[in-house]
Amino acid sequence: MLECCTLGTGGALPLPDRALSSLYVRVNGRSLLIDCGEGTQTGIRKLGWGFRCIDGMLITHYHGDHCSGIPGLLLSLDKAERKEPFHIWGPAGLKRIIDGLRVIAPVLGFPVELHEITGDGAEFSMIGLNITAFPVQHGIPCYGYRLHLPRQGAFQAEKAQALGVPMAHWKDLQHGLTVGNVRPEDVLGAPRKGVTLLYATDTRPVPEIAAFGQGADLMILEGMYGDENKRPQALKNKHMLFAEAAELARQAQPQQLALTHFSNCIDAPAEYLPLAQAIFPNTLAASDGQIFTLNYPKE
Repeated sequence: MLECCTLGTGGALPLPDRALSSLYVRVNGRSLLIDCGEGTQTGIRKLGWGFRCIDGMLITHYHGDHCSGIPGLLLSLDKAERKEPFHIWGPAGLKRIIDGLRVIAPVLGFPVELHEITGDGAEFSMIGLNITAFPVQHGIPCYGYRLHLPRQGAFQAEKAQALGVPMAHWKDLQHGLTVGNVRPEDVLGAPRKGVTLLYATDTRPVPEIAAFGQGADLMILEGMYGDENKRPQALKNKHMLFAEAAELARQAQPQQLALTHFSNCIDAPAEYLPLAQAIFPNTLAASDGQIFTLNYPKE
């Protein structure tokens, strides 16, 4: 199971009920953030999922509404007595950005490890997720992220019995440990369908979003502008309309599309939902603190 919470759904400027961009993702008690705009710490405290369990952060790009909350977050992790390394992934220039932000958080009781993403993106793993970073189209280098929670094959008890594995050690095999000369793959079936989350904000529509979002359980895309009359601003600022995000979802066919990163000119995002739902019906406008639970498909 993968859980995520839209801590902040605002774009550019915070509003009283809409913090800036951040998504909290949790798997088996370990967590990561995607972006860390102003208000992220407050959102985490309201959510109640904790700080110590956050092992790292994925940054889409270096505009202030996506990374202005980083110094405060690091200080909160320090106050929570974190000792383990904290990992941050982001586009080229990551060290310069983090060094600058850490001027006001220079001393921490844990190491911060930086991982720079360049060119066509990167693939890496964290908290049990296989993560793919892919480039999108904004005014500066920006990446979307595909997070996939794999699911191993079903345990085949008859194979374990035939290989003489004591029942007491079956769980070891299920958890990826070798027992004697028996490897997990010796007693597991073919890998089963996992869970996939696609996250992309601050971008014009690009084919990569639909490609990496194929069949996802949840796509979270920006809905910076609602009405068609905002298209000139969307083109100028390299953002998307509700309808454009929905068209990407129509191509990718996820289980659900959640829109986020709303302009401060949008008072009530739900008013514009019909424009998106006419293209991809299972579309919603996310709100701050909204939780999504993605379960493995039933067999």
